[in-house]
Amino acid sequence: MDLFEDPQGQAGPSGRSRVPLATRMRPQQLEEFIGQEQLLGKGMLLRRMIEEGVLGSVVFYGPPSSGKTTLAGVIANEINAKFLVLNAVLEGVKELKMVVEQARMEWSAHQRRTLLFVDEIHRWNKAQQDALLPHLESGLLTLIGATTENPFYALVGPLLSRCQLFELQPYAANHLLQVLRQALSDARGLGFLQVKVEEEALDYLSQIAGGDMRNALNALESVCMTSAPDETGIRHVGLEHVQQALARRVFRFNKTGDEHYHYASSLIKSMRGSDPDAALYWLVAAIESGEDPNFIFRRLGIFCSEDIGLADPGAAILIQALHETYLKTGMPEGWYILSHAVLYCALAPKSNSVAAVFKIMDQQRKDGIGQVPGHLRDKTANALKARYTSSDNPSESYLYPHDYPNHWVEQAYLPDSLQQQRWFQA
Repeated sequence: MDLFEDPQGQAGPSGRSRVPLATRMRPQQLEEFIGQEQLLGKGMLLRRMIEEGVLGSVVFYGPPSSGKTTLAGVIANEINAKFLVLNAVLEGVKELKMVVEQARMEWSAHQRRTLLFVDEIHRWNKAQQDALLPHLESGLLTLIGATTENPFYALVGPLLSRCQLFELQPYAANHLLQVLRQALSDARGLGFLQVKVEEEALDYLSQIAGGDMRNALNALESVCMTSAPDETGIRHVGLEHVQQALARRVFRFNKTGDEHYHYASSLIKSMRGSDPDAALYWLVAAIESGEDPNFIFRRLGIFCSEDIGLADPGAAILIQALHETYLKTGMPEGWYILSHAVLYCALAPKSNSVAAVFKIMDQQRKDGIGQVPGHLRDKTANALKARYTSSDNPSESYLYPHDYPNHWVEQAYLPDSLQQQRWFQA
C-alpha cells in the first residue's frame, strides 16, 4: 500500500477533493519534509541512514500529527522499498502473515526490500509483537513502527532491542506557518482556489494549533472552502474566520501517556517548591487538556502527607473537604475550589518527616526485624510461658507511662541492637 498514491487528490468539478488537505499535502521526498531537524537536519543520524540506504528497523514515537506516518512514506520512496502498511488497531497476525508472503515474493522477483509500517504498534499485544521478531531477524522485513505511547512501556523488550528509537516533537509554529503558506499555493492543496488569507490569520492558526499539522491544515481548508467569494471571485479569510474554525488552542494530552505524568509531576514539584504561580500554571494545563480533577485531588491528598506532613497536619482535612465540595459543585465554579486547594498546598509550610517510615522499611528489608524486648511483649502470652517454665514474666518490667509525671518515663522501645538508631527527624 502506498500512502501517497492519491487518485482522487485533485479537486473535482465542485472544487473540493474528497481527500483532506492534510493528506494531499504530505511530502513525498526527504527535501520536501519540513520540521524535525533534530532527526532530519544535515548530519543527523536518521538523515544519514536514509541517504545511505542503510536504514534498519526503527520506531517513531511522538504526539499525534507530528509526521510519523508521513516520514515513513518518505523513507520508503527515498530507499525505493516496497511499502506495506498495517494498522495495529484493525489488523494482527493474520495480516502480518500476508505481508510476509508479499515480502518474500518481492525479494524473489525483484531483490527489493520490503518496508513494513505498523501504525499504532503499541496496540499489539506481546504475542503479536513477538510475531514480528523472526522476520526482522532474517532481514525479510524492515519495520517502521509508530506510536504515541512511551515505547519503553508499550513495546516488548525483544522488539525494542531490534529497533532504533526516534522521538518526533510537535511542529513548531514557524514550521506550521511554512506549510500553511505552501498549502495555499500548491496545486495539491488550495492552489486551485482564488483565496487571500491575512497574515494575522495564518499566524493565529499556526500558534493555536498546538503543533498539530493535521489540525492546522484541515482548519485552513475548512475556513477557505466555506468563505464566500466576492464579486471578483476571490475568497477573503481574516482572523475572525480562523478564530471561528479553531476557537480554542489544541492541547496535546493523553490520560495514559507521558504528558499526563509530566503535568502531574510539574504540579507536584511546583507546590513542593512553594511556587504558587507555577502550581496554578500546571493545574490549568492539566485540567484544560482533559485531566480528571479527581485525579488532581488524589495527588493533593498524597502531597499533604508526603510534603506538608506534620508541619500542617490540618492540610489533609482541608483538601478532603475541598474535594467533597468540588464533587457537589462541579465546573466551572470548581476552578475556585481547585485553585484554593493547589494554592494552599503551595503556600503551606513543608515537612517530609513522615517519610521516616520508608527508612525503617529499608532497614528491615536489609537486616530483618529485631527481637521484641521482653518488657514490650504481650503480658498474657508471657504469663503463660512464665507459669509453664516457672520463670519470671519479663512483661512485668514494663513501665506504664501514665503512672509517671507528664505521662512519660524513660524506657527502651526498640530492639536491643537498635537502641541508638533514629529515623524520624522533625
